[in-house]
Order: sequence, then structure tokens, then C-alpha cells
Amino acid sequence: MAKPGQFSVPSVLLEHYAQAMMRSPLMQFMAKPRQSSFRRILLSRILLLSVPVLLLGQYVMYKKARSTLLETARQNLTESAVTKGERIDESIQAVQANLLTASETAVVKSGSISQVPEFFAQLTKQLPTKIQCIQLTNVQTGKVVTSTCGSGAISSLPANLWPQQQRQLLPDRSSIHVTTLLPPAKSPTVASLAEQTSSEGKLQLIFTAPIYDSSGLLRNALSIQSTLYRQQAAKPGSLSGYTVVIDQDGMILEHPVADLVGRNVEQLEDAKRLKILIKNALAGEQNFLHLFAFEKNGTESVAGYTAIPSPVSNDPNHKWVIVAVASLDNALFGLKEINQVLINLSLWLLAANLLATLYVSRDLARPLEQLGDYALNVRGRRSPSKVPHNFKIQEFNHLAESLDSMVERLTAWAEEVETAWKEAQAANQLKSEFLANTSHELRTPLNAIIGCIRLVKDDCCDDREEEMEFLQRADDAAIHLLNIINDILDLSKVESGTLSVVMQPMDLRSVLQEVIDLQNVHINQKNLQLLWTDPPEAIALQADPAKLKQVFLNVIGNAIKFTDKGSITISTRQEIALDKDGSTNSSLVVVSVKDTGIGIAIDEQKKLFRPFVMADGTRTRKYGGTGLGLAISRKLMELMGGSISLHSAGIGLGTTVEIEMPMINSSGLPTETDAGSIEILPGQT
Repeated sequence: MAKPGQFSVPSVLLEHYAQAMMRSPLMQFMAKPRQSSFRRILLSRILLLSVPVLLLGQYVMYKKARSTLLETARQNLTESAVTKGERIDESIQAVQANLLTASETAVVKSGSISQVPEFFAQLTKQLPTKIQCIQLTNVQTGKVVTSTCGSGAISSLPANLWPQQQRQLLPDRSSIHVTTLLPPAKSPTVASLAEQTSSEGKLQLIFTAPIYDSSGLLRNALSIQSTLYRQQAAKPGSLSGYTVVIDQDGMILEHPVADLVGRNVEQLEDAKRLKILIKNALAGEQNFLHLFAFEKNGTESVAGYTAIPSPVSNDPNHKWVIVAVASLDNALFGLKEINQVLINLSLWLLAANLLATLYVSRDLARPLEQLGDYALNVRGRRSPSKVPHNFKIQEFNHLAESLDSMVERLTAWAEEVETAWKEAQAANQLKSEFLANTSHELRTPLNAIIGCIRLVKDDCCDDREEEMEFLQRADDAAIHLLNIINDILDLSKVESGTLSVVMQPMDLRSVLQEVIDLQNVHINQKNLQLLWTDPPEAIALQADPAKLKQVFLNVIGNAIKFTDKGSITISTRQEIALDKDGSTNSSLVVVSVKDTGIGIAIDEQKKLFRPFVMADGTRTRKYGGTGLGLAISRKLMELMGGSISLHSAGIGLGTTVEIEMPMINSSGLPTETDAGSIEILPGQT
């Protein structure tokens, strides 16, 4: 038995339970060395799901920031292209207006060599654009009359550009001839002076207006070489972009890379996209486009574009395309900082996610680990404390309660199974002993019968008296054999539930006297003293006389058999039976059979009423018997409404057997003419 407070599982069911636990998924998971723990699996699964989601979120944020910056660049570059186009157009109009005004001044019309230079100096200060050169050229001879940049002509004028006679009083802008100054290698019309004055990053135009004298005749031409736009180095992060001017025919008029000025877009790698840009701009669109080979180093760039009227053509539909271009790195300036912030944020989030995952996995895995430890302790047959029931997760508490209840039930079942197993082993042993005893008990009378009959048959007897003696012995052995067989048959009826009794009123004294008369011979043979006093009055019972006689024969026979010396006392007494509430119910008669025989150990007394059970075989084997008598007697007494009990103070201290039967009124005893009886089957009352 387990001590109080300890947990003990009987070994019979424990092996089955341990095998079941080993087959369970939890134990297989914990037992196999190649399998990971639940906490590690949970941690890896959470990280496997959360880290990609976190990184995907960071990637989406990065793409969103990039698209936002590109959208900002699109708007800024488009606005910048429009602004640049407006500034170039305003500068052209301003130069043209000032040139027209200057062409109508008297100083210029007079062509005075002494006064014109001073006027040119004042004009240079008044013009809104940077002036590289102002020249007054004789139209007829082509010679420079006066100039601010040397004696070389800055442009050549085609013949018959203007009428020889002034046709209108006030000239308009249509009379101004405008040419673009390109590098000398790209334009054969550029003079040597232009080679000296041109520079990279400048959009230079030459404006020429006719000068008529006071009589209205064409005398000279006033030319102004002006830089309308100067490229400025873009600051990091600036989205104004550098300026590119493209003629609608595809000629690049202005580009920070001098090698590209004067080339047609068809000669560039990005020709297809540039043609789309020119086409959209001429259609009036103000939009945004990616370029991939428009810079010297071939890096990706972005461009906003618009279109303005061309100043070098009198055709109002002829246009220039103004493009504001910025490198992609400049358009995405700040994306590196955003990316760095996102990387740092990702690292912090990953660290926080790892800590949170560790905490969550510990909280989720700890209850299972405790349940696993509990299962291991049960498997190892240790004495663990009960499963904790203070988990934060309700389902784990329910599982712990179920485990406790299951172990308690298994423990109870194991104890029952172990008890039943021990009883089965004992019963098996008892049956083996019973078979051995029964075979001995059957062979002994059979051998006696066979021996006696053969002696008589073979005329081995001296006289008739000796023959009768052998026949009597054979008869006694046959009766003994019959009694053994009857006991076995009665036991089979008891186990099958077919044993029955025939109840009828009777006098207990007659049955006792008959049994004593039958047993007197055996008492005298063993020189035992019989102490018996016949009751003076009749003791009326409702019983089966034959079955009751069988019970008394069995009990008194056992007393004689297990008593070698001393006495056998048979007595009767009457008692009052009480109900549970203490009221009088009926009268009982108790028949007590007491001997001074070998006695019975106290711990073996309860087993004697079981089939096949005898007391210690080492002491009782020599007395013979099958061990069925008391079991059959108890069943018979129960069928007749009585009981039988056995008491012994211990080995060598004798045994007392008491038989109780309910009494009836003595007036109910039958006369010699009465023949009524009642048959009682098992289960009837």
C-alpha cells in the first residue's frame, strides 16, 4: 500500500499505461532524439511566418516610398519644364522687343561710328539676358561697321532676307531673323568668332533686325548674340533638373553634354523613347518619362517636358521641346536615408519580434512541458505531484484536470486489475490443488471398492463374516465417493444458478439428532467427547430438511475431521433479530458447533467459504477433503434464508461455526398427515 500523500500505481496496469504513453504523440515527440521540442518548433514556426511578413511589409514600404518620390519628381520636373519653357520664351520676346526698339533709334539709323559703341554699351545693360556680342553690319558689303566683340561677323545673312525699301512704318517681330548658335563641327554656318564665344551649358541665339535709314532704304543689320539660358549645377535633391532643348525635327539644341548638341535624337540609344517624348510634347502634353541612355555615362534619368513656339521659324506651328532632366538618383534623393531607416526599423522589429516570439513560445510551451514532465514521471513510476491547474490558458487547465482524472481512474482500475489478477492466480492455484485433492479423494474410495470386491470375487476370504466385512468397507467407500460426487454436482449447480431448496416447516431438533446419530461412530473412533444437550422444546423452522441436514453433516464432519483430541460441543440458543430502526423483527435460532481442533489462522478465515479453498495445505492435506463443503453450505443457508459463519482464535485454538435460521411459530409444524412444501430457486425470497 502507498503511504498517505504518495502516488502508487500497481505494476499490472502500469506497464500497459506506460506502453500507451510511449505510443502517444506527446511521448513519441519527447522521446525521439531526432525530433525537436515543442518550444523550438513553435519558435521556428512563428519566426518562419512573422519574419517574411515583416520583411514583406518593409519591402512594400520601400516601394511605396520610391513610388512617392518618383511621383514627386514627376510633378516637379513637369512644372520645371513648363517654367523653363516660359522663361526661355519670355527671354526671347524681351530680346526681340529690345532689338526692335534699338533698331529704330536715331543713333543706330545714322550708323555713327563714334556714337554707336556707347549706345551698344547702354543696350547691353538694358537687355534682360546675357549679351555676348552686338554688331552693326553693312548689308550690302557684309562688313562689320561696329562691334562689341571684334571685327568678325557673328552670323552670315542670306540674301534678300528683308526688302530693300521699308514697307511699314513700325517693324514687328516677324522682321527679326533668329538663328541658333551651334558648335562649329555641327553647323557650317557658324563663324570663327562663334567658335571663340560659344561654351557648354548655354542656349545661345543670334537675333538680327534690319536697319533702314531716314529715306527708308535698307542700309545695315543690327545683330545681338545672347545667352538665353545658362545651365546651373543641380544641388543634391533638387528636382528642377537640367535643361534640354530639342527642335521638333529632333535636333538637340541645348544639352549639358556638348557632344550631344547638334545631334539628332535618332542617333541616340534612347531614340524610340525620345521620339515618343517629342510627339507627346508637340501634341500639347506636359508629362513625365523615364530615359535610360540620355546622359554621358548612360545612367537612368527622368524627364518632364513641354513645348514652346520656335523662335527661329516664322511658322507658328514650329515648336521647341523643353525638357527638364534629372538623374534617377537625384530624383530618388533621400531614398537611401529612407532605406537606411527602414533597415534599422526592420532590425529593431526583428529583435522585438524575436523577444516577443520567445516570450509567447515560452508561455505556450511551458504548460505542455509540465504536462510532459508529469507524463514522464508517471511512466517512470515516480510519485509526482498533481498537474498544476493555474495555467493562463483555459484549455490547458481542462487538459490538466482530465489528466488527473484519467490517472486517478487508471490507478483505481490498476488496483482492481491487480486484485483480480491476484485472485485469478489464487483461484488457479486453488483449482490446481482442488483437482489434485479431488483426484486423490476419488481414487482412495475407488481403490478401496475395487480391492474389497476383488478379494471377495477371488475367494480370498476365510469365511462369510470376512466377506461381509470387505463388502461393508466397499459400501462405505462407495457412500463416501457418492458424497464427493454430490458435492461436485452441487457446486456446479451453485455456479450455474440451478441449485434449489424445498422449503417446509420442520423441527430443528430432529435434524440435529439424526446428524449426531450418524456422526457418533466417527466421534467414538477418534475418542472425542461430544457435548450435546437436546433442547426441551421444539424449534420450528421453515427449511429444506435434506439440505439443512447436509449443512450440519458438513459442519460437524469438519469439526470431527480436524480434531484429534478433546471435545466437540453442539449447542443452540435463541436470539431476537432487530431492524435498522431498533424495533423487534423476528426470532432467530443459532446452532453453534465448537471443536478443540487445529484451528484456523485469522487471515485465512474469510477465504474458507470460497469454492476449492482450504486452510493451510501443509496442515490440512493429511485430513483430506475437496474444500467444497463450506462454500456449498453457505449457498444453501442463503437459499433457506439463514447464514453461516466461522470463528477461530488462531492456529491450535479450535474453531467455532455458527448457523443462524429464522424461527417460525411452533404451531405451524406439520402433523404426520401434512405434506405441503415450497421450492425455493436461486434469486427467490
